[in-house]
Amino acid sequence: MSPEIKSERHIFLTHGTFSNRKICYGIAYYLTERGFTCWIMEWRNHGESSKAQKEFDFETIARYDLKSSFEFLFNDQNIQNIDCLAHSGGGIALTILLINNKGYHSKISSITLFGVQAFGAGTKFNNRIKILGGKYLTALLGIVPAKTAGSTEHSESYYTMKQWFNWNLRHDFIGENGIDYLRKMNEIEIPILSICASGDNFIAPKVGCEKYLNAFENTKNQLVYLSKKNGNLENYNHSRILKSQNSMKEIWPIVIEWINKKTIGNKAHST
Repeated sequence: MSPEIKSERHIFLTHGTFSNRKICYGIAYYLTERGFTCWIMEWRNHGESSKAQKEFDFETIARYDLKSSFEFLFNDQNIQNIDCLAHSGGGIALTILLINNKGYHSKISSITLFGVQAFGAGTKFNNRIKILGGKYLTALLGIVPAKTAGSTEHSESYYTMKQWFNWNLRHDFIGENGIDYLRKMNEIEIPILSICASGDNFIAPKVGCEKYLNAFENTKNQLVYLSKKNGNLENYNHSRILKSQNSMKEIWPIVIEWINKKTIGNKAHST
């Protein structure tokens, strides 16, 4: 999505599994009203994107869908610099893309992650049992039904989700071709804001988001943890942390502040 009148400030947004562009609409309109041009990428087989003929996983989305989107923005649209915002698995795919394509690093001022982790959900015993059970049940069914994942949008295949299951069970981040993404995350020096909440205690719990953010080894990165105990309006779950009236009131302004601070800082540094 991009408005007819474009600004020079561009933000790339993408969703995760069981979702589509709709989860990004609210914050995209919010950002557009504040002077940004927003571009939303829908994964293959999600929303209005083309239906996939072959099975795909997080690496497929990173290497083809995200890469082609970035090529379109940087080459076809001649955009010089963007900020990125990703929810859940979209942040995992973005990480994989940037590890495999270092040339994009200098073109990105900041990254905002909502509920993003890949290898820390199984830290607690109860979660580990859920993940293990989910993996084997999904293998039998062939899919994870949307309703089971708390979604009203899309189911996902076992082929897509098995990477997430395995990474969280093994506490690693190794690709199908043997690339150890966990060890390469520190190559991404782009400042990252990671947002997580107490109500998201399975898909992206605080411990998982912390482990993920810490793997970048960048002191400029920042974790924001939301809970009623901390004075926030609610204990957000995995979707409401990005799309809800309360997130618009107290989370989206944090994102604007982060983006503005990093964009201005980068411009000052470049001059």
